[in-house]
Amino acid sequence: METIIGNKAFGNHTYIMGILNVTPDSFSDGGKFSTPDAALSRAERLINDGADIIDIGGESTRPGYTQISADEEISRVVPVIEAVKSRFDIPVSVDTYKSAVAKVAVEAGADMVNDIWGLKHDADMAKFIAESGVSCCLMHNREKAEYSSFIDDVISDLRESVKLAKSAGIADNRIILDPGIGFAKTLEQNLELTNKLERLHELGYPLLLGASRKSMIGHTLRLPVDERIEGTIVTTAMAVIKGCRFVRVHDVTANRRAVQMTEAILNAE
Repeated sequence: METIIGNKAFGNHTYIMGILNVTPDSFSDGGKFSTPDAALSRAERLINDGADIIDIGGESTRPGYTQISADEEISRVVPVIEAVKSRFDIPVSVDTYKSAVAKVAVEAGADMVNDIWGLKHDADMAKFIAESGVSCCLMHNREKAEYSSFIDDVISDLRESVKLAKSAGIADNRIILDPGIGFAKTLEQNLELTNKLERLHELGYPLLLGASRKSMIGHTLRLPVDERIEGTIVTTAMAVIKGCRFVRVHDVTANRRAVQMTEAILNAE
């Protein structure tokens, strides 16, 4: 099944979603791209490096983050979405769990809503996505890392998000699922989930892996956030091997090459 984002179809290949944080406090690149000019320059770099989608976020969701108002989030993301869409022909995702932000972002040109709470935080989000016709990425998340059967519980939680999407009328080819690496999971659980990504295919939707520079890599390799590119590349290779349709990354060139090399090996006769 092809996935539709904006006016583009995404088929049987692992595509690159480039991260554009327009926040002052993101865990990896907070403050670097918080002005419209800096953000537009970053978007151009991501596209030139080979990104297939740009994911724009206005609120940091790092561990211990402070929630901001919808108005403040809108003021950060909307000018950047408008600038990127006016200049480049590339699908844009808005990284938000608030329907008020999603509505204005879509009006500004966003083609997808990337919801870290899988439609479970805001009761109006699923209906809005269905009515607007945009795509969505539904991430696994919980308030606490408490599970009775970890992988089975993740699948069950994601199935609940899919049910919310389908009940609202969101089309199958507009739904992507994200296992939520780094969210409500211990280091051991993050590693296990990355190793068992193929289990999530039983849900029947394309998968997006977002592990770029995350603490799973930092804790495993005992490295600071600016030295996690090799670890990220390994997670990208695992995503390709496990059949993920998308990877969400900061370092587009290196991860695009990792995808290309991994696919070449897997497709060799």
